[in-house]
Formats: sequence, structure tokens, C-alpha cells
Amino acid sequence: MEFDRETLREAMSISTSANHEEPSLFEPIGNTAERLAQGDQQGQHTNQSDEEGEEDVALPEGVDSIESLCMNCGKNGSTRMLLTSIPFFREVIVVSFRCPHCHHSNNSIQSAGQIQTRGSIYTVKNVHRPIDLNRQVIKSEHGQIKIKELELEIPKGTGKMTTIEGLIRDIIDDLSLNQPARKHLDPLVYAKIEELLERLTAILEFRSPPVTVELEDITGNSFIEAIDGLNDPHWSKREFNRTTEQNAELGLVPQAEETAQGLTDDYEGEDPEEVYSFPSTCGSCGHTLNTRMKKIEIPHFKEIILMSTNCGSCGYKDNEVKSAAAISPLGTKLILKVTDKEDLARDILKSETAELTIPEIDLHLNPGTLGGRFTTLEGLLKQVFEELDQKVFARGDSAAGQPASQNPPESGDSEEAQNYSKTTMEIFLDKFKKIIEADTPFTVILDDPISNSFIQNIYAPDDDPAIEKIEYERSFDQNEELGLNDIKTENY
Repeated sequence: MEFDRETLREAMSISTSANHEEPSLFEPIGNTAERLAQGDQQGQHTNQSDEEGEEDVALPEGVDSIESLCMNCGKNGSTRMLLTSIPFFREVIVVSFRCPHCHHSNNSIQSAGQIQTRGSIYTVKNVHRPIDLNRQVIKSEHGQIKIKELELEIPKGTGKMTTIEGLIRDIIDDLSLNQPARKHLDPLVYAKIEELLERLTAILEFRSPPVTVELEDITGNSFIEAIDGLNDPHWSKREFNRTTEQNAELGLVPQAEETAQGLTDDYEGEDPEEVYSFPSTCGSCGHTLNTRMKKIEIPHFKEIILMSTNCGSCGYKDNEVKSAAAISPLGTKLILKVTDKEDLARDILKSETAELTIPEIDLHLNPGTLGGRFTTLEGLLKQVFEELDQKVFARGDSAAGQPASQNPPESGDSEEAQNYSKTTMEIFLDKFKKIIEADTPFTVILDDPISNSFIQNIYAPDDDPAIEKIEYERSFDQNEELGLNDIKTENY
């Protein structure tokens, strides 16, 4: 069952503008569970009931029931809905259907928030421990699950809230459904599916080598839990711009929209001071727009290209930096020792291939995070903080919690595990604020395998005692990820 997003957003805005003592439309799921448990104990129920002669079943406050058609038997059943918010994620609608006639039941989860400006890809590597299988998973109806080692891809379908273990068990149940019939009708397909079922079962029983689970969602409304906050070496999130076809699939643009292509002005040579413009597509709404581009030379470094996008249809804005230089034969690691607030004013160029690390707070950003940025060190840190505070960590249940133990608990569903995550995030953000204000010395490490990142040397052309530069040869895996191993410019 689908719900009108504009109606939900209007209800959310009304709830926000109301008296602060009134409950939010999307109550955090932890508070909801606690309130429902107290209601069960105290016998506080509403007077709603199931239809078709079923005995009265009182529903707790906040749970709505709607009569709906059963697609299994054609009679009317009951759909129950709960509006809630998931910690470290966003608002969702939990939907449960049950038919009293044929006893068919199912449940799903739908995003109640807006479609994000970019799609997202969550990746969890080395899944082989109980705590990995207990990672919480929010899969929207547009989410696609991939297990790379098994070459297994689960297409888009019903949204659900589960764990990685729950996803694998659902796959096993779906594949096992018609196996007895396949054994006689198509023995070859039966044998292949049996082999796949054995490998999936081995993952659950920890008899399998580590696997990689990937969740891709063009709406950006799916999620896989990170253990121990950002200090999770096996978890990563990457965002991407949707294609025109994907925007059309989501109904953001018409299917047959005509787009204007090509440049109208004749090329008359390159002017270093000229701002160029070329047609492109908005990554948020899919409409055509003009992206402006200007080449700039950074003193004592290289040339870069500044690109600016401003969509007149939806108001989406984006700025990014691209390198205009060739790929260097060596990679570069830049290490800056920040000792006072003057260091925060240094210009910094972080290319899209660079890793950013601050060891003092266990911050590590993978290549591609935030894209390319040319700003000051203070500006870059504030951008990182805003991205983490607004997109990765939602408010709600994460606002409270007791100090956590040093080692994360094995079970992701336990109260101890939830408290551990809450306090980890709070402590991390508090440390990050002190870093931004330079209240304590810290180290910034930019590791760029193609040497297109830069930290301003305030003593140029002399050496800067606060900056250490280390050049190194790229590994085979780094060259493979950059697509350099297959490039041949000689003897081909």
C-alpha cells in the first residue's frame, strides 16, 4: 500500500510547528516500543477491532488499522500501520497485513521521507561474525541486495526492516519454495539452486569464507547499520547521481521529456579567465540545466577545474573540484600538524580520490566522500561535520544513553548494543567539535594515490615545518581501482 508523500510531509510540518510538548508524528522507535510495552502492562488500549466477525483486538495508541483487500483470497483483511523513526536513519512507516479468512499475512516498511538528492550504496565487507549478521538493515522498495562472492543479486521488491541474517534467511526461503517441483521438471536448475542454498546456509553457520553484502538504492532511503559508529573498517557508504532513466522511474521527470543538447557558441580558443557553460542533468530532479566551469591555477601546485551547478527547477546546488592535471606516477600522503586556529585558515584541496584521516578522533573518510573540495581546512571540517550530523546520524533515540563498554556487544538488538551506539556517536561528535575549534592539537592526513590533493604551504617556496610530504608507489589494487592497470600507451 502506497501513501501520498505530500500529505505525510504536511503532517510532519504541522507536528513540528505545534506546541513542543505535543508528541511528534514520527516517534523514535525505541520510545514507541517502550510506550507500547507500558500500554500492554497497564491495559491501555483503544476500541478498534478486526473485521469479519473476529473477536475484538484492541490496538495500542499510535497504531492505525485500515480495512484492505487480501490478494490471496479476495476477501477483506486488516492492514495496521505504525509511523516511527529509526535511530541513525529517518522516518518510516511499518505496515503489517493479516487476513482472518485465509490467515495470509505479510509486513513491509516504506520510507516516509522525501526522495534523497542522490542514490546510495552501502557496502559491508568481511561478513563472517555473529555481530555482522546482526547489523540492522532498512531496505526500501527500491533497494537492491547483492552478495558479490555468490554472484547473487536480489531485485527491487517489498521494503523491509530486518538484519543481514534476516535477508539471507528470506532468500533461502524464497529459493526453497519450488525446489521439490524443480527436482523433477528441471534437474539442472534444481542442482544449481541447491548449491546456492548450501552456500547461503554456510554463511549463517559461519562455515563460509567472508562475503561482501551491498545494498544499492536509487532513492537513498535504504540503510545498513555501522558497528561502533564511523570506526568500522568493514562498512562504507557511497552516494551517486541518478541517471535520467532512474529519475523517470521514480516519477521525478516525464518519461519522454525532450532535452536540449549541444553547445550553441563556436569554439574560439581557450581563455583562462573565461567561465564555460555546458548542458547537464540535475542530479536531484533530472531536469536539464547548465553547469559552469572555470580553470584555476593553485600557486606552487597544479591547475584545477571548479564546477558549479544550480538547478532553477528544484533549487538544488552543488560545487565540486576536478583536477586538470595528468595522473602522477607516484601517490602522495600529506600530514599536517594543527596546533592553533591559524592553521584552520590554510587552503586545502581534497580530490575525489583522496582519503581523509584524523587519528585523534578515529575519523577516516574513504575516497569519494564529499567529492572534490577546494576550501579552507576549517571549511572542510565543517562540511564533514554537517554531513555526518545531518545524513548519517538522525536524532531521536541517539540523544540519550549510558556510557558504553570498550568492546561492542555481539547482539545488535540488545539494549547494551543500542546504548553503546548512542554514546559512541555523542562522544565522537563532541570530539569533532573541539577539533573544528582547534581547542586541542590534531593531525590531518590526506592520502591521495594520484597526488591531486594539496595543503597550503604558508612558507612557500620554502618548506613548511608543519607539513610532512611522503611520496609512494601505488599498489596493484590502487591502480586497479583507478583503472590504470589496463591502460597501455606503448607497444599496443
